[in-house]
Amino acid sequence: MVRLNKIYTRTGDAGTTGLGTGERRAKHDLRIEAFGTVDETNAAIGMARLHAAHDADLDRMLSRIQNDLFDLGADLATPEGDEPPAYEPLRIVDSQVIRLEEDIDRLNASLEPLRSFVLPAGTALSAHLHLARTIARRAERAMTALAERDGERVNAAAIRYINRVSDLLFVAARFANDAGQADVLWVPGENR
Repeated sequence: MVRLNKIYTRTGDAGTTGLGTGERRAKHDLRIEAFGTVDETNAAIGMARLHAAHDADLDRMLSRIQNDLFDLGADLATPEGDEPPAYEPLRIVDSQVIRLEEDIDRLNASLEPLRSFVLPAGTALSAHLHLARTIARRAERAMTALAERDGERVNAAAIRYINRVSDLLFVAARFANDAGQADVLWVPGENR
């Protein structure tokens, strides 16, 4: 159970932040960057949801993703170690990845195949979803870089999850553009 009585603690004033293990890391540490970018993805999805009220099913999908992104942040904030933890840390699991794949397939079923790359434009909802997608991709880059770093471990399901989030946001952005009919397509060399 999370309980926050006091928002400022002054423990980060020296440029460090605490992990779920109690370890302190520099605020510019790659692990902090990774879960901070996951948080930024979550905020961008929240902005997109302001425009999703007309589609309750899509809004529910995005709401579930927002909750899962907190799970992902908790996963990243509690690195796996050699010693058994004092408590069972929250981890992203394959069923969360599978649910995203099912949601992607459901949204994508109504879309025509692409004939070109899609520009991040169209409806307000679509543009916000594209922005959230690019932030999710940045989170994925930070997570995979962290996973490659000596001495660091990242849950493989967590990497699959953030990858599927960006895929879902892409498909959802097309879905929000009148099932792809209002997609703005890239025209190579159009302005030469």
